[in-house]
Amino acid sequence: MPSRLTLAVAVGGVLSGLLLTPGTAATAATAASARHGDPAGRHGVMLPGHLVLSRTVYTAGKGSIVPGVTQLPAGCTTACVTAVADGGYPEVFNNESVDASFGVSSPILLDALTQSGRTVRTLGVPTDVNGDHLVTSFPSKSELGLNLSSNGSALTFMGYVAPLNAPDVSNSNTPGVVDPTNPVGTSYYRAVAELRSNGSLGFTETNAYSGNNGRSAILDNAADEFLMAGNAGNGGNPQPVGVIAGAGAQLATPSRLPESRQQVGQPTPAGGFSVTELGDKADKVGKDTNFRGLTLHDNVVYLTKGSGGNGVNTVYFIDTTGKACPNGVGLPVPGAPLPTKALSYDPATLQSTGLPENMCVLKGFPTALKSTTSFPFGVWFANDTTMYVADEGDGTNTYDPATGSYTVAAAQTGAGLQKWVLRDGTWQLQYTIQQGLALGTPYAVSHYPTGDNPATGLPWAPATDGLRNITGKVDAHGDVTIWGITSTVSGATDEGADPNRLVSVTDRLHATTAAGDTFRTLRTAQSGEALRGSVYVPGN
Repeated sequence: MPSRLTLAVAVGGVLSGLLLTPGTAATAATAASARHGDPAGRHGVMLPGHLVLSRTVYTAGKGSIVPGVTQLPAGCTTACVTAVADGGYPEVFNNESVDASFGVSSPILLDALTQSGRTVRTLGVPTDVNGDHLVTSFPSKSELGLNLSSNGSALTFMGYVAPLNAPDVSNSNTPGVVDPTNPVGTSYYRAVAELRSNGSLGFTETNAYSGNNGRSAILDNAADEFLMAGNAGNGGNPQPVGVIAGAGAQLATPSRLPESRQQVGQPTPAGGFSVTELGDKADKVGKDTNFRGLTLHDNVVYLTKGSGGNGVNTVYFIDTTGKACPNGVGLPVPGAPLPTKALSYDPATLQSTGLPENMCVLKGFPTALKSTTSFPFGVWFANDTTMYVADEGDGTNTYDPATGSYTVAAAQTGAGLQKWVLRDGTWQLQYTIQQGLALGTPYAVSHYPTGDNPATGLPWAPATDGLRNITGKVDAHGDVTIWGITSTVSGATDEGADPNRLVSVTDRLHATTAAGDTFRTLRTAQSGEALRGSVYVPGN
C-alpha cells in the first residue's frame, strides 16, 4: 500500500509564515471537513466545484545567511563567493547578484478555495526530513504547477526531497545524475507528489531535472505513469548524458514506498525536440526542451516553452504516431495513444545528437527562434477547438519614474490571456485579454518594503507582467471562467520572489472579441508569500 501521511489543516484562513509539519491529529482534518459538508474528510482540498491553489511562504530567518561569511553557491568547492545580504525577506534574494543559482527552499501549501477566492481549508505538505517530505524553492516562479490525473482522482505537483531553508536547492544535482561542472555542489532528488481524493499523499523520487527544476506532473491513471515537465542542467557544455536525458518531458512510475526505501533509477525521457526539425541550426543539446506548462487534453500531452536562451518559445505536443508533423509542425493524430514508454537513445551519441525527436510545434503557434514576443506558460482547453494560453510577458523591468510605471510591461500586446481557435486546419489567435491586469502598474503589498531596492535602484513594488499557470471551466450557458496566477516585474533582484496575484476573468466561448472581458483580483500574496499554481475541481 502507498505510504500515507497526515497533513496539517486549517480552515477559513491563510497560514502565511506558519511552518506546517506532519503529525497533526487526523481529527483536525475530519472536523475541518465536517464544517464544509465533507464529513468523512475524503476530499481533502480536492473539493468538487472549488479551486486548489499552490503557494509557498518564506520561513528562513535573517541569521540563516551571514553577509561576508556564508559561502555561495551551496556546496561550492571552487569559485566560491560570500553572501551580500542576510537571510531576511525580501533582501535575501539580492544574493543572486553574486550567485546566479541562488534560492531558498520553503514549504508547500495547498489551499481549497471557493470560485471567488475565499479560503476553505489549507493543507501543509510535510517538511520533516525524518519522514517523507517535500519542499519547493521560494523564488522559482515556474514550480508547483497543479494538475488533476487523467480520470480526476488525484492531484499532482513536483518539488524537492530536501530540507527547509536550504540555499540553491533548485540548481542542485540529483544524486544519480551529478554534473561536476555545476557550481552548486549539493544533491537532492526531485519528486512527484500525488494527493489522492481520500486525502493520502505519496511521493515518487526521480533523478530527472538534475541542475534545474521539475515544474509539473500529471498521472495517467490507465498506464499508472506520471508525465512530467521541467528543465535540466546548470553546468558546462556538453552536458552529461544523464542531464540531457533528464530534461524536458519525462516519465516516472509511481512508487508505493516511503522515500527512504525507494530505489531511484536513471531518467526516462518521454519526448524530444530539436530546432533542426524546423530547418534551424542546432542549439545547445538538451536546452530546446526547457518546458514549463503541462496539459493533457483528449489523450494528447501538450507542453510550453517560454524562457531560456535556446529553442522556440511556443506550444508543443508529443506525437506518439510519428505521422503528425514530418517538418516539426502539425496537429495531433485523432485517437493517438499517450506516451507510456521511455524514448530509446544511444548514450554514446546523445551529447552530439540529443534525444530522438517525437515532438512538434502545434500548427499556428510561433516557430521563430529565441522569440522576444512569445512567452507561453499555462494552457487550458475549453473544448477541442478553443484553447486559452497564458503569456507570462517578457520580464523587462524598465521603469519610468515620471509615469510611475514599468513601461515595457505596460506596452505589451501579447501578455495576458490569449484565446486561440482551431479553424481551417490551424490554430489561430482570436484575441488577448488584458483589461483589469493593469500591466506595468505597481501595486502595494502590506508589510512589504517601500521605496527602491538599493541593489537595483528600482522600486520594490511589483507590477503584473502577464500570466503563468491557468485553469478554467465552461458552464451550461457557454460562459468560460479562467483563473490565473500572475507574473511580475519589479526592482527585486529575483522577481520570482515577488508577492503576486490570483485573478479571474469570464469570457464567452464563441466570442470573437475581448470586449467586456475584465480580470478581477481575487487574492494578492502577502509579504513573504508567493502563489504558484491552480486547478479547478469539477463537480457541485
